[in-house]
Amino acid sequence: MTLEVLVIAAVRVAGSLPVLRWPLAGGLLAIVVDLSDLLLRDVLDLGGIPDYQAFDKWIDQVYLGAFLFVALGWSGLERRVAVALYLYRLVGFAAFELTGERAMLLVFPNVFELWFLVVAAFHRFRPAFRWRPSVAVVTLVPLVALKELQEWALHGARLFDGISSLEAIDLVLRWLAGGS
Repeated sequence: MTLEVLVIAAVRVAGSLPVLRWPLAGGLLAIVVDLSDLLLRDVLDLGGIPDYQAFDKWIDQVYLGAFLFVALGWSGLERRVAVALYLYRLVGFAAFELTGERAMLLVFPNVFELWFLVVAAFHRFRPAFRWRPSVAVVTLVPLVALKELQEWALHGARLFDGISSLEAIDLVLRWLAGGS
């Protein structure tokens, strides 16, 4: 285990904890911190990360576990859906670990994190809202589609495997500035 792995793991764990106090803001922060490890990996020179995909999926379990802990305090349909989605992704994580195939992450997309954020937003802004099965389904359909698109880009097409986070930031900034 390298110092780089330890530093990034510490950042990821610390970024997961605020969700326990502030579900929506902490959840958003945890996801931003999840993405930050790519930038940290590119700027730190502390020994590297031998198997980034495996490391990332293992350390994801920290914020997903924190999300689950909060979701277990919910009730009714929102809790049942959260637990089912968490367990579904956990099966995908295990399948990925056993096979090493990133395609497992497409079969078992992490819809749990998006569901968590939607429910946390409803708790924050519409606390009296009560989920019905039809509303949950209508909510889950675009969440699944969005997450499948993201998982396909990351793990199916591997669109970002050949580019560093610094190069990606540069491309986005040039695009925003109207350049090519």
